[in-house]
This record gives sequence, structure tokens and C-alpha cells, in this order.
Amino acid sequence: MLRQTSVRSSLLLVLLASSAFAAGELSDVVTVKRPDKGEFMGLYLKNQKIGYMFSNVTLSADKATVTAVTEIHFMAKVGQQVSDRRMTETRVYESKPGGKLLSFVMEQSGDGGEQRLEGTALPTGVRVVRKKPGLPTDVKMLPAAKEIVEDADQGRVALKRNAKVEGVITDSTDLMQYKVVTTVGAPETRTVSGVPVKLKKVTTLSEKEKVPTDAYVDDAGRMVEVHFGPTMSAMLEPEEVAKRVDMVEVFSLTRVTMPKPAPPEAKEVPGKFTLVLTNVPDRFWNNTYRQQWKKLDGGKVEVTVTAATPKTLKPRPLIDPNGGVNLKSTLAVEADNPDIIKLAKQIAGDEKDAWAVAKKVNQWVFKNLEKDYGTSSDAASDVLKLKKGDCTEHSLLEVALLRALHIPARRIDGLIYLMNDDHVPALYWHEWVEAYVGEWTQLDPTWGQDTAQAARLGLGEENSSEITMLIGSMAVTEVR
Repeated sequence: MLRQTSVRSSLLLVLLASSAFAAGELSDVVTVKRPDKGEFMGLYLKNQKIGYMFSNVTLSADKATVTAVTEIHFMAKVGQQVSDRRMTETRVYESKPGGKLLSFVMEQSGDGGEQRLEGTALPTGVRVVRKKPGLPTDVKMLPAAKEIVEDADQGRVALKRNAKVEGVITDSTDLMQYKVVTTVGAPETRTVSGVPVKLKKVTTLSEKEKVPTDAYVDDAGRMVEVHFGPTMSAMLEPEEVAKRVDMVEVFSLTRVTMPKPAPPEAKEVPGKFTLVLTNVPDRFWNNTYRQQWKKLDGGKVEVTVTAATPKTLKPRPLIDPNGGVNLKSTLAVEADNPDIIKLAKQIAGDEKDAWAVAKKVNQWVFKNLEKDYGTSSDAASDVLKLKKGDCTEHSLLEVALLRALHIPARRIDGLIYLMNDDHVPALYWHEWVEAYVGEWTQLDPTWGQDTAQAARLGLGEENSSEITMLIGSMAVTEVR
């Protein structure tokens, strides 16, 4: 009897010890202070409400897993249309310190098309099932995920540890893994609801976005403010307030006005366009065959854009001078999609000259896509199905078609000169195409320009988020 009691006592102690050990093994992401039911934040562009976001991190009942949910909803006017886009991500991790990413569901709906990505971590990598209405289910195998549970909320984890946190996030738009680093800054006093409040500060930098994100957290663990560069921000708000939007018109809100119209040669080929700018960081000053930058006094920079038809031409298939990235098929640029390949071959016919083929593709996209600034698509197959959209849809489909024909191509993000009905000369955010046909050249399928006119300024590639920091800060002081 004594022996049985001792055995039972020993087993009980072992169980208690195991429970204590398990509880002590919970990740910092679980034990940090945060709102119990998550938090809603209004999203603002230049102080105008364009949507909201919701985020929450919860521990399962058995304390084995952690679930992180993020929802983002954008709604704004684009031209005369209303653009409505919703994205939701649900990620599940092991709850222990350094717990692995176990699965994810990434859903996108509204303008841009609908799709659902279901990822499951396996010993051999991450199996992703892609579901899109009207299309066959697609299965992809990705490399093993490096993302861990602390990456679900690096900001609060960094504050708890009072130390830098480094990790990796799997991006929902391309399923690539990008390094993310969060550092702790000095506390700041900020005005919240008319009251000065001392808040803790963390700064997060993503390898993909390259735009520092500053977040401010109060003593209760609430994320009160988030600033995504100088013009985009999120503010903690009650749910009913966060979901109210201003329905602003994005084009006029984000344009860069000019002191005078562009000269006639800016719209000619060959042509030239010169601007003097302020508030453009030097990392954007990349000299290319089209753009030449020169530093001036007083924080100004001069950029001259030239346009000319390519002279060095080669037959396809071509080797990408950048190592193959500009021939790659991705979640968005579906160069291996059967319908994309079929159409590309029909357009090209027997033509082998890459420049001649690029012009044929450019004109097909220009003539066959309806110009609709309220419709957006996140994948080339959706663009082909709808046959309408704005500059991003035109460029996305054209790049997919060119890559399907083994012509290296990429999207260019930047600004184009326009004079709208209000007769204000301005630069508007735009996207067009760059293709390698023996040398690099730029085309604009939205405007049907086989050689993109000089009246534009390239600032990034492939839907780069880095250029968002220029919205509202960059200014044109001279036009030559």
C-alpha cells in the first residue's frame, strides 16, 4: 500500500512538473499584453480614411498552438469607380518558444479577384493549395518555412524583451519568404484623443517592403498608432468607427502637381523630359539607359528622362540578363498558365524578332483590355478572364505574355505626366512594362505606346511598396 501510494504520488509530481514545464514553455508572443479580443485600426492615406485593419493573436484551449489573424479592408474611389478589396490571413504556429509555422489560410476577395491559399507545413516543405473560382485547383510545393511564432507579433515581443527581434514572414502576394527585423526605440509622447500620452515605440523593416513601419504601444499593450512611411497610417479605433471610410478619390489625393506643363518633346520619340525634385532619397537615384540623376544644392535633385527605340535586337528565346527573375512564373505573373501560353503563341505567330513580338503583345493588350479604373486583378489569368482594368492589369498581363514567349520582362512603377479636366499639370502614379529584346526598352500597354514616352519617371519595380514613402512628400520645383 505504501509503495502504491508512493508510486501514485511520484506520478502526480511528474504530471504536475510536466504541466509546469509546458506552461513555462509558452512563447513570449502569448504572454505579452494585448487587447483580449484583438484590435481594430482605421487606415488613413494623407489623413483620409481608406479602410481598416483587424488583428488578433490567440492561444488554443489546449495551449498547443497559437493562431494569428489579420484582416485588411480597403475602400476608395479610383477615378469615377469604387474599389473594394478585402484580404484575410490566418496563421497557426506551435505555441512553444521558436514554434514553427504549422499552416496558413490567405484569402482575397472583392476587386482584384478571389482566391484562397491553404498552406500546410510538411517535412519536405510547405504544400500550398490555391483555389480560384472557375479555375482548376493548383498545388505548389514551397521550401520549408522559416517563419516562427514570434514573427506573429514582433513588435510586442521586442518590447517585452527590450531587444531587437529578427525573423521571416511568408508574403501572401507571392508566397516568398522575407526577412523582417523589429527594433525598440525611445518612448515618445504623442497626442491620443486630445490627451498627451507617453507611448513605447518599435520600428519594423521588411526585406520586401523596405519602408520602416513605426508602431506606438501603450502600457496596456494596445497598439495606438502605426505609421507606414510618411503618408500611410493606422489609428486604434472602436470597430464601428474603424469601419467607416471617407470614400476619397485616390488619383487626386496622391498626384504630384507641377509648376508648368511638360514641354512638347516629353511626348515625342525620341524625346526628353527634365524635372527638378525635392524629398527624393538618394536610393532612388538610379542611373539607367532612360534616366540620369544629378544632385543639386538645397536638397534638390535633377532627373532627365529620355525615350528612344531600341537599336540592339535579338531573336527569342532570350536569356534574362538579371539571372532569370524576369522570366519567372509567379502567383501574379502566371507565365506558365495554359491560357496565357496559348494566347501568347497566337499573338506572336511565327515572328522570332523579340522587339517585333513585344510590340505585337503591347498592341494586343492595349486594344483588347477595357480601360476600367474601378476593376483590379491580382493575377494575370484574372485579367485575361475579365479583359479590363487599369495600368496595373494591363502591365501584369503583358509581362505574363512576354515571359511566356521567353522575352524577359518586368513591371515598372512610377509617375506619368497628365493634364486632366481640371487643367492642372501633374504626375500621376502609374505602372508600365520594361522588356529585354537585345537591350532593355520600355512599353506602355495602357496608352498603346510601343516605346514609352519620356513623360514619366520610373521609381520601382514589380509593384514595389518602397515608393509609397514618396506619396505626399516628393515635390516638383522645376520642369525643363
